Amino acid sequence: MSHDSLPPDPFAGDPDDPARAITDEPEEDFGEPMSEEERTELLNDLSDLAVYQALLEPRGIRGVVVDCAECQEPHYHDWDLLRASLEQLLTDGRMRPHEPAFDPDPDAYVSWEYCRGFADGVTATESAR
Repeated sequence: MSHDSLPPDPFAGDPDDPARAITDEPEEDFGEPMSEEERTELLNDLSDLAVYQALLEPRGIRGVVVDCAECQEPHYHDWDLLRASLEQLLTDGRMRPHEPAFDPDPDAYVSWEYCRGFADGVTATESAR
């Protein structure tokens, strides 16, 4: 069978091609290791995420929406998926691709800034009592 008669490789040129795990090619260099400041910020984000989830999940919020600069589309991240991605970034220095949320309800996701503002509001209300 000629190479031209095969369907195109859907992972052609993708640095996260799953087939890379079964090759003998050396691991790709992903640039500079994470600085202590970046690591601290990431740990703070994980801590904040736990607070945001505790405050917002009981109110029906499923996670965080992020406007992607690359594709100009919103990306919906459930709490657990976002936590796993941040932990992977902390461990591996990068986030691997993941399946997007299936048919997400945009009303069930809020921005990181909304989470921060909501948590600040709860903190201010509690401290005023």
